[in-house]
Amino acid sequence: MLKKICSWIIGVILTVLVLLIGIFAFWYFGSTNYHLTGVPVLNYHQVNNKFNTVLTMKPANFDEQMKYLHDNDYHSITLEQFDAYMRGEGDLPDRPVLITFDDGYVDNYENAYPILKKYHMRGTIFLIINLMNTPGYLTWDQVKEMSADGMEFGSHTISHKPLTSFDRAGVRHELQDSKDIIEKMTGKPCHFIAFPEGKYNDMVMEETRGAGYRYAFTVETGRDFPWDDPYDLDRVPMFEGPISFKHFRFRLTFSAFSALLWKTHKYFEHIEMTKDLAQHIPQP
Repeated sequence: MLKKICSWIIGVILTVLVLLIGIFAFWYFGSTNYHLTGVPVLNYHQVNNKFNTVLTMKPANFDEQMKYLHDNDYHSITLEQFDAYMRGEGDLPDRPVLITFDDGYVDNYENAYPILKKYHMRGTIFLIINLMNTPGYLTWDQVKEMSADGMEFGSHTISHKPLTSFDRAGVRHELQDSKDIIEKMTGKPCHFIAFPEGKYNDMVMEETRGAGYRYAFTVETGRDFPWDDPYDLDRVPMFEGPISFKHFRFRLTFSAFSALLWKTHKYFEHIEMTKDLAQHIPQP
């Protein structure tokens, strides 16, 4: 009897190991095939040597990451291509990646933009309207220059305050007016928004559709598929740190695993009985 129980336990353990190995093999070998694992939308903020925060990528590290994408045949796609992909129309180039920046820092123009051009990449910057033309942030002349050269722009609202903190009229102002200003200044449609702090509710989603946006990004980790909710899209946040490049490689390859751990951590963190357990779940 004991022998049978031991054999059963060993069998279960081996089955779990085989399944785990299979899942990781799928994520690893399928990470460059968007049909299998979705499109990674990379999310950056600042790119400079001035500040030392997790949201401030050093230009040398950003260069190394863009070089890796270029040398390994990744292709930065446009918002139009992403839109077609989400609507199930047409094919993307091999190894597609959408590169995004939040907030509209001036170093996106001074540091990130030249690096992107160096490696024949393009990106999308989500602008905070009230901070345009202020110290540390982009000017409209810089936006126009980059827009004419293939960079794209979306809304990060007027004030960058969480949209859930406004009433309906306030949400409508933040969404519609930011969209109108970007379209006026660039001469191009603005159909994409990144929700400040990734926060939204049913009313925000309703107003986002009503304002004419087609897609909205949150701060949740993961890749995007055509069947995902277009107003609740994931990205792959990229942070600075002592192992910046290794972190980048891991998140690019194992976005789904990172998403699983992040969401598990968040789930346990919001339950009183499992708060302590959440602290032991890594967020790679």
